[in-house]
Amino acid sequence: MPDDKRSFSDKPRHRECFTCTNCKNSLASQRFTSRDDHPYCVDCFGRLFAKKCFACTKPITGVGGTRYISFEDRHWHNDCFVCQRCRTSLVGRGFLTEGPNILCPDCGSKKLEYHGQQFHEHCFTCYSCSQPIGTKSFIPRDQKSYCIPCYEQHFATKCTRCLKVINQGGVTYKNQPWHRECFTCTNCKNSLASQRFTSRDDHPYCADCFGRLFAKKCFACTKPITGVGGTRYISFEDRHWHNDCFVCQRCRTSLVGRGFLTEGPNILCPDCGKREHYYERERENNDYTPALRTVISYHHRTN
Repeated sequence: MPDDKRSFSDKPRHRECFTCTNCKNSLASQRFTSRDDHPYCVDCFGRLFAKKCFACTKPITGVGGTRYISFEDRHWHNDCFVCQRCRTSLVGRGFLTEGPNILCPDCGSKKLEYHGQQFHEHCFTCYSCSQPIGTKSFIPRDQKSYCIPCYEQHFATKCTRCLKVINQGGVTYKNQPWHRECFTCTNCKNSLASQRFTSRDDHPYCADCFGRLFAKKCFACTKPITGVGGTRYISFEDRHWHNDCFVCQRCRTSLVGRGFLTEGPNILCPDCGKREHYYERERENNDYTPALRTVISYHHRTN
């Protein structure tokens, strides 16, 4: 046969006439296959008629002696016919099925044991979402097994502010859990986890913000009286003092737990008050103007 001719089904054809039945491209210098005595290029035959590999979904053309495996209504390239767990080739070996998967005998026989009971990996599932736990971590509760996400969703302690799970650490305020980084001053937003704080209307404040915003001011030093850490203070009429600031204005003796006297805005110990009372009488005897006289009153400490 001349070089410009090819034979197909014992019939001679010009090379340019020997084309794919579907795409009409020449088959003279490429591999081809046939169906019903019609020639097709490999691409067209695979697209139109070939079985699809269950693993890679590419066509199994059979061109060039390509081998494949068939089982029930599924087909695989030889190279794709592997265990879905360990990826070992199953060509020429026995195999097991698990749903759509094929497994080697070793992987197909694997079981889990928990509380004296045995489970297939796919049968050991989360009580809440029913998804297989397999060899992943899980948490038992009330004789039921939960995957980590479901356990956290249903049972784990969550932060009052961000509502996320508190995995470790945390603080408790008003019987509610908080992340350390979420437990902050209501005003300045600095963390309160490692410092003293106080509250107002169930809202926590650091000592500085509480003092600046709400605390009574000491009549002597003008600094806030926060009450943080059990700080004690003295109140009298509409004035307040830190315990350490509640002293006689003359001799600087502490008046905490003692009686005291007032001299205008000042507070005096009884001894200094009596001396002042003596000088008052002397001024009266020397005809001092009444407008300059100071009334001395006796008082007891008020907590």
